[in-house]
Amino acid sequence: MTHSRHEPTGHAAMTMHQLITADGDRVSDDLLDEFVSDIDDQTLRNLYEDMVVIRRIDFESTALQRQGQLALWPPMLGQEASQIGSARALETDDFIFPTYRENGVAYCRGVAMGDVLGLWRGTCNTGWDPYEFNMATPQIIIGSQTLHATGYAMGLVLEGKESLSIAYLGDGATSQGDVHESMVFAASFQAPVIFFCQNNHWAISEPVGLQSHVPIAGRAPGYGIPSIQVDGNDVLAVLAATRWAAHRARTSGGPSFIEAVTYRMGAHTTADDPTRYRGVTELEEWGAKDPMARMRTFLTNTGKLDAVAESAIAAKADAVAAELRDACINLPDPDPMSVFENVYVEDHPVLDRQREHYRQYLASFERPESTTSHEAPAMPQGRAS
Repeated sequence: MTHSRHEPTGHAAMTMHQLITADGDRVSDDLLDEFVSDIDDQTLRNLYEDMVVIRRIDFESTALQRQGQLALWPPMLGQEASQIGSARALETDDFIFPTYRENGVAYCRGVAMGDVLGLWRGTCNTGWDPYEFNMATPQIIIGSQTLHATGYAMGLVLEGKESLSIAYLGDGATSQGDVHESMVFAASFQAPVIFFCQNNHWAISEPVGLQSHVPIAGRAPGYGIPSIQVDGNDVLAVLAATRWAAHRARTSGGPSFIEAVTYRMGAHTTADDPTRYRGVTELEEWGAKDPMARMRTFLTNTGKLDAVAESAIAAKADAVAAELRDACINLPDPDPMSVFENVYVEDHPVLDRQREHYRQYLASFERPESTTSHEAPAMPQGRAS
């Protein structure tokens, strides 16, 4: 069954902020322009390069799953601008609370992409130390990361720090109670948290119009949280919008809500078949708004990207993909005791007892060296039939 109507139908229209049109033209925006006034040509090329690389990573990861090297993979095709633009707007001491799809954000944070695949290969709970990259582990439980981000931001206020937290979520998560509870607390305590909603129009097979009859960003003011709706396929606009929200957070302005309107051009995960619930026409319409193609058109039309630079970017993307494949196939088997890592900030007596009990349990399967060389007892000979 396919759905034909997915857009919110309510009366609460909002301004869609944009800096680069779908045709690749640079336009002005009264709110956003000041937040990208420092962006030079090299930075623009870097943003484009990031998108090219993570799309190549995405394709390679999908191929690895199809070849049996990964149990599952959540594609980010079409959402590159939302992830790159927002991630590049953050400072290193800002803490990120992602969903399971923010692999582009992890790339910007410096996480080795081979380590990202550990979760999807089943070799670890997560492939990185959250405190090394100030990025929490991928969250599978829809919307629960907003609770963590809000609580973390409240802690920042108590400690007198000027950094912030950001919670990534999808349009589907806005139907979860955790998200609304988080927004209540964030507003009440003026927590420096950014709620970054990637409205990719589909919560697996449920269109966004069934979940909200008003723009998603229009919900936030009801909690007392300023919000902005931005073209999520415009990497420059997303960068500016996230900087706007970050500035508010750092200057005691409290929480902000960003709705990045984008589109999930691929499947929900590699276990999903989107052709069962959405039509080809819709995909073609959004394909014309491809974030990577848009940025490429803008850069080439303004003389900021030539064939040599583009070739170098493509070569880098291929090299990263090759490294990714090699790292994936050579991921080590997990240490069973690693399940006790990163549970609490500090050791806890209950966790210590559980760890020791599990260590003894594993040790019970070990055999002394002297018995390992013995031959197995001969099986009794049965009567020939």
